[in-house]
Amino acid sequence: VQLVESGGGSVQTGGSLKLSCTFSGVKHSTWCLGWFRQAPGKEREGIAALDSDGTASYIGSVKGRFTISKDCAQNTLTLQMNSLQPEDTGMYFCAGRDAYCFYPRDGPWYSIWGQGTQVTVS
Repeated sequence: VQLVESGGGSVQTGGSLKLSCTFSGVKHSTWCLGWFRQAPGKEREGIAALDSDGTASYIGSVKGRFTISKDCAQNTLTLQMNSLQPEDTGMYFCAGRDAYCFYPRDGPWYSIWGQGTQVTVS
């Protein structure tokens, strides 16, 4: 199983970014896929998760602004981020585990994650 993120960058407050994560070796019918982030001086936090049945979950601070989705045919997980705020700055990781998420999970819960992509909002 391999996960590779892309799409990070710098954006002004209120702007948008779309993160993508290509994955291989994932069984779509059973895997939870999600995103977590690590900001300087802050605790790492799971922010969004997508279960195998299509159920999406978000933490309160991103709900209504971020959208997680998956394209099984393209083996791609996407995080559309709108109305970005400086507090969204951090390293973003996509991750996966052959289990049901129920809610956004922090990094160690997952069995595999990518190398991360930096998001900077100023």
